[in-house]
Amino acid sequence: MTTPADTPEPADTGATVAEQVASATLGGPGDAGLHAGSFGEVATYLPGRRVTGVRLRDGDTEVHVVATMGTRLRDLADSVRAAVSPLVDTPVRVVVEDVVPDGTAAP
Repeated sequence: MTTPADTPEPADTGATVAEQVASATLGGPGDAGLHAGSFGEVATYLPGRRVTGVRLRDGDTEVHVVATMGTRLRDLADSVRAAVSPLVDTPVRVVVEDVVPDGTAAP
């Protein structure tokens, strides 16, 4: 007989991980938001919705961001990578898609 304590927790789904990655990425210094790519192709597709700017694959995790002007891009990429790496089991690639003036929302 199994008891609730014996029942394993369900594994995280791609949806949960993608949302966690997006949340961890937003709000860092120099980060104006996530970017969907040139044609809106960068996303994790979920039933009835999508997580824009995050692409989860078997071999890597991509995070596409918009930087604020004056931000050191290497520092931004390192910051995003540090925030996302504990959430995934793959290398994290950070792509800076655009740069906007400080205080401007990502397109």
